[in-house]
Amino acid sequence: MTVLHAGDQLDRYRIDSLAARSGMASIFRATDLNNGRPVAIKVPHPEVEGDPALFDRFRREEEIGKIMDHPGVMKVFSDDDRSQVYMVMEWVEGRLLRKILGEQPKLAPERAIRITLRILDALEYIHSHGVVHRDLKPENVMVDEHDNIKLIDFGIAGNVGARRITFAKFSPTMGTPDYISPEQVKGQRGDARSDLYALGVMFYEMLTGKVPFSGTNPLLIMNDRLLNNPVPPREVDPTITPQLQEIIYRALERDPKNRYPSARDFARDLEHPEQVGVTDRPEFRNWKHRRTPWAKKAIFYVLIALIPIVIFGLLLYVARHS
Repeated sequence: MTVLHAGDQLDRYRIDSLAARSGMASIFRATDLNNGRPVAIKVPHPEVEGDPALFDRFRREEEIGKIMDHPGVMKVFSDDDRSQVYMVMEWVEGRLLRKILGEQPKLAPERAIRITLRILDALEYIHSHGVVHRDLKPENVMVDEHDNIKLIDFGIAGNVGARRITFAKFSPTMGTPDYISPEQVKGQRGDARSDLYALGVMFYEMLTGKVPFSGTNPLLIMNDRLLNNPVPPREVDPTITPQLQEIIYRALERDPKNRYPSARDFARDLEHPEQVGVTDRPEFRNWKHRRTPWAKKAIFYVLIALIPIVIFGLLLYVARHS
């Protein structure tokens, strides 16, 4: 069965309504007839089952969800007695952070900090269990009326304890262009610090209403973070404190070694911003200088073209002084 409607029954679940539809699956609100509990049923589209990469992504989300047990992480229930492929998850009341930012692009600093701290708490939990989300973005964070959060969509997450699954032809496994870390742009697998980078981008966005890197297509957006520095948050909104700006820069360091080493360290600074030392960063001064990948290539080709000239000059010099 691939088409479900309100009132239909799927094994022991009664379908109540269609809740959401994505490129991979449809999500239905349903009721578990065994206990009356509301649940979310995620049913993959037929083309997903026929695509090994997409189907592995669906299975990975289910496998990781089953072992996670934290109030900030979407829980997936074990249910092996199924007549078709679907996933049973806890039903969460709330809205995606993306929808909130669509209605109110800039959040008050107090609210942005509160939401970020709760995401960090969830990240600390999954990282301590060997899981890296790798696609953290506002579309994958549910927020309820009290600003409690749930991380969702672990389809491209990395699980240290599980076999490595690769997706050679599935570009979304790299992450989403606006939030992907520099090391993932370079083709590296990414670790917990990649999630912290993505959250740094989200925190920047919550405070300023903008993402720190831009471009007319995904490739340019990803290249921008490798070549340029973001507009300092205080240039966008001078009411942002120097301490919050420093926290953002620490999360957005290009080199993972210079980033916050853990979610706990990131949270500690957010909880005690008055203790954050503000450094005189070169990023404050050179952010207006924008380099492009074409300029970089041009320099490379100029240098290549100069090699024969340099060699000829050296040979001429040796000939004249021999």
